[in-house]
Amino acid sequence: MNFIKRVFSTVIGIFVFLFICFGFLILIGMLVGSSSDDTLTVRKNSILELKLDFPIKDYAAQTTFKDYPFLDENEKNGLFDLIYAIDYASTDENIKGVSIDNNFVMAGMSQTKALRDALLKFKESGKFIVSYGDVYSQKDYYLNSVADTLYINPVGILEFKGLSTERLYFKDFQEKSGIKMEVVRLGKYKSAVEPYLENEMSENNREQISAYLNGIWSEVKKEVSVSRNISTEQLNTIADNLLSRTPQLALSSGLIDKIGYHDEYIKGIKRALGVSNKKELNTILIEDYALYASNKKPYTAKDKIAVIYTEGQIFYGEGDETSVGQGAVNRSLEKARNDDKIKAIVLRVNSPGGSALASELIWREIELTKKVKPIIVSMGDVAASGGYYIACNANRIFAEPTTITGSIGVFGTLPNVKGLADKWGINAEQVVTNKNAVAYSLFEPMNDNQRNFIKESIASVYNLFTNRVAQGRNMTQEAVHDIAQGRVWTGADAVNNGLVDQLGGLDAALAYAAELTEVEEYRIIQYPVFDKNLKAMLKGFGLVQSKEALMKEELGAENYKILQEIKTMTKQKGIQLMFPFATEIK
Repeated sequence: MNFIKRVFSTVIGIFVFLFICFGFLILIGMLVGSSSDDTLTVRKNSILELKLDFPIKDYAAQTTFKDYPFLDENEKNGLFDLIYAIDYASTDENIKGVSIDNNFVMAGMSQTKALRDALLKFKESGKFIVSYGDVYSQKDYYLNSVADTLYINPVGILEFKGLSTERLYFKDFQEKSGIKMEVVRLGKYKSAVEPYLENEMSENNREQISAYLNGIWSEVKKEVSVSRNISTEQLNTIADNLLSRTPQLALSSGLIDKIGYHDEYIKGIKRALGVSNKKELNTILIEDYALYASNKKPYTAKDKIAVIYTEGQIFYGEGDETSVGQGAVNRSLEKARNDDKIKAIVLRVNSPGGSALASELIWREIELTKKVKPIIVSMGDVAASGGYYIACNANRIFAEPTTITGSIGVFGTLPNVKGLADKWGINAEQVVTNKNAVAYSLFEPMNDNQRNFIKESIASVYNLFTNRVAQGRNMTQEAVHDIAQGRVWTGADAVNNGLVDQLGGLDAALAYAAELTEVEEYRIIQYPVFDKNLKAMLKGFGLVQSKEALMKEELGAENYKILQEIKTMTKQKGIQLMFPFATEIK
């Protein structure tokens, strides 16, 4: 009896504890929600500190909690929030310059270029930019090369060696393990599934990867050349001979200006400001200043332009902050379409593609919206395969030179464990009423009928895809086929072959939208807004995050990343329009 009492009292205690925690969470939310976001004081002689060692997304996302509005979130640390903050700082008399301090930039190449362009524009104000690094990765250096003065630690590292990428191939592994992927694809360049079919890279795939790596590298060299006054030929020589591998070599090569420790870097900034070494340097982190700057935006303009973000892999469904679903995107398009004050829509696409069905449903909503108001596409790091599908029928398409786009092709994959089952003595038997009742079995090889049906579906989707592109880009389907077949292109190449209209970032797309609709002053309205269910979130409160942290610790960051990619693959349903997004440029 005492045992039952103790158990009962323990259970009651747990419930009371959870109730108190829940109440405490709500109290914190109320306090945070009721406080003003505009609490930052920008003192005289302040320096904007650009630390970008957090994952940078195009859109920080807005989230709402239906029953708990005080928990609503509208963060301002997305790419374009940071760009706006840099732009605003150029007019802020209290901000004297920018310090890019020890970055490990967690952004894509086109995102990095957009930040770099913002910094170049900032320099036009006459204010200075300085940079310090213990370690400069190649992407860090690309960004930091805009600085007036670059410091490196006396024992620091600067990487400048050209671009590379690496892909793993699994054909032999499949045969040895008994686990394989049944693959059907259309497009000789559609390389997302090549690792399951071959043990080495095909010439077609090597050709396209080489083309876009060289295209991106050319853009990097061109911009660094201008900033550092070093010819592109000499930059190639530096890369080929690793003439930045020590601070002394980096200095003699002209890639950096000074070798010094961080305290010397800070003293240099103080001298530039005329501030005593004894006084503390006034620095403001970019994400804090971005929130401050967002509250300074003018909201008097009557007209609006909507920016709808499609960022991440495309799945059939609602979508969230990390993926694209037709639910959130189409709802956003409908809202913008029905708002008379919104004069145009800019669709920001940063997606490697995914579900063919979801891509088609978004395409259809864009078609409906175009009848009411124009849609302009701004491409980010990648707008390939399904990402291009949802962009192809826009009124105009903008891309960065470093954008990866195209990949107009289709594939389907199905896992098969027949070999593994045989090794373990497992045999699957089916009982059917009709000859095609078993659409597919994990435990049996794909038969000719099944493969033919899938090929038929793949061909149908590819035909539809190329037809959508032909209609949207005012091309013949034959002309689209010549540049399709799964091949990827840089934004610069895509302008030449007609897949993209113009080079430029989101700012260029917005300017075009305003000009097209004859709008002089406008406000930007951002979509989607994601609705959250607090009760559902609390079911796993404290468990999901701790599990993720534990797995990262045990597996290591790289292995955890591979695990997440495998997990993503298991979520793919139906025919896929997908760029090999796991390809990482180094």
